[in-house]
Amino acid sequence: MPAKLPPELATWQHYQLEFTRHIRDPAQHARPRGVDRRGMQTYSALLFNNIEAVVSACFPVLSGLLGKRKWQRLLRAFFATHRCSTPFFRQVPDEFLQFLQQEWPADPAYPDFMLELAHYEWVELALSTSCLDQHIADYLPYGDLLDAIPVLNPVMANLAYRYPVHEISRKYQPASAPNQAVHLLVYRDANDDIHFSLQNAVSARLIELLAPAQLTGRAALHQLAVELCHADPDALLAFGHDLLRQLHTQGCILGSRMIA
Repeated sequence: MPAKLPPELATWQHYQLEFTRHIRDPAQHARPRGVDRRGMQTYSALLFNNIEAVVSACFPVLSGLLGKRKWQRLLRAFFATHRCSTPFFRQVPDEFLQFLQQEWPADPAYPDFMLELAHYEWVELALSTSCLDQHIADYLPYGDLLDAIPVLNPVMANLAYRYPVHEISRKYQPASAPNQAVHLLVYRDANDDIHFSLQNAVSARLIELLAPAQLTGRAALHQLAVELCHADPDALLAFGHDLLRQLHTQGCILGSRMIA
């Protein structure tokens, strides 16, 4: 049943609320009196189509495998119920992801991997537009990665998912999550290109240890050896040093900073 408008509002405010409520959800809220039906339909369609275009562009895999009917249902619910906190179209996909994570109720008609796939697709846009690399403290581009503090690329996401989201498509839609988590490293390089890299749990943990920028490479690898109860810490150190160099070559590590 449509919500009643607050009685203390002025007439023009009542009109605005009726107008916008009908645009958001015409099935639940009647068109304001005196408004041309065809004109209202055209205006409503323009607004919804703009939202649909910007959201669908960010989530091509999810929208494609859900199909038009289920995808439209998601978009209509988002359009009708979510209150965006930004006026910028570029941030509408951010709001849609929040809607899926916080407001959309679990529905067996939609795949269990939907939220993870949506997040995976959104990350590319988030990193493409990130400004976190504009203010980085001084570092040595080719400094020591073992006995100094490695400086991570700030435009990077160290992700873990239950589902292999990087493989999901119309032809592959897993019914259940595998036994082990999937670790993905997503980063933007110096040419502003976005890269997705599959990694193992050990590499993901090493990056997690380095993220606060408080440990040297050696200290982080020592901590990792302790956590793993590794039988040969020297072998892990050699492996870890190679991994640090590889991450540096890829642009995931920018260089290093000496201990203060």
